Amino acid sequence: MRQGTAVPLLLMFAAVPAGAASTPGAYLGDLSWPEAEARLEAAPLVILAFAPGAKEHGPHLPLNADAKVAEYLCARAVEALPVVVAPSIAHGWLPAFRAFPGTEVADPAVFMKYVDSVARSLIRSGARRIVFLNTSISKAGGLPLSIVARDLRADTGIPTLVVSWDDLENDAYRALETQERGGHADEIETSIHLFLQPDLVRMDRAVADYGRPPPDYPGYEPGLFSRDRRDPAYSDSGVYGDPRRATAEKGKQALAILTAQWLKALRGFSGAPRGAGLR
Repeated sequence: MRQGTAVPLLLMFAAVPAGAASTPGAYLGDLSWPEAEARLEAAPLVILAFAPGAKEHGPHLPLNADAKVAEYLCARAVEALPVVVAPSIAHGWLPAFRAFPGTEVADPAVFMKYVDSVARSLIRSGARRIVFLNTSISKAGGLPLSIVARDLRADTGIPTLVVSWDDLENDAYRALETQERGGHADEIETSIHLFLQPDLVRMDRAVADYGRPPPDYPGYEPGLFSRDRRDPAYSDSGVYGDPRRATAEKGKQALAILTAQWLKALRGFSGAPRGAGLR
């Protein structure tokens, strides 16, 4: 135990609200400022999720799909580890879905400044490591988050980690699929919401949509769900895959896999060495 940690630890356990005492971790918003100060000083890491609250997921899923998955994964982290979960970033850079109803911070520079400012406030408050949970994929929402994470590490010495949805997928996750291909509001994502929030899933509206075949050449080609019929990326549905194949049981299994990978990332990163001059 490093010098000066004993008092914050005593404060943390003395001042934790009764409802939070049964879990190792805590939600920052549930704490008073003295409790937050003690928790942030003692916690190995702080989680900041990018979880859009209103983003299209086909005609059959609610716009809150990303936010609900982030909520689930953060809850599992609080149950399992002495982390602090900060309030999520609920609006963000979503160019692939811009043509559909929803909410977005469309300027990537504004979005990065917003996330950077929130993260720096957590560091000023005592965060020892920052984990960005990205409910998008690494080459979409993960791009601006990774730039923020790199700059924070360089500027402050605080270790940062970006965990995107596709970082959590493995062979067992992909083995659940029976669709030809997918990636958005598809068989597995729809299955997850049949498990998480079945009352908001409209399977009678689910349609298969495979869009353009994936390129067979190297390089990063940004995806798009266009509503312009002249555009080769036109999508009538906003779906990529076949959600009609979804089941709640597949969703339960998929979430179990994502959760195991997520907790593995958090446990591993909890011991990441801090920058020069930080203890």
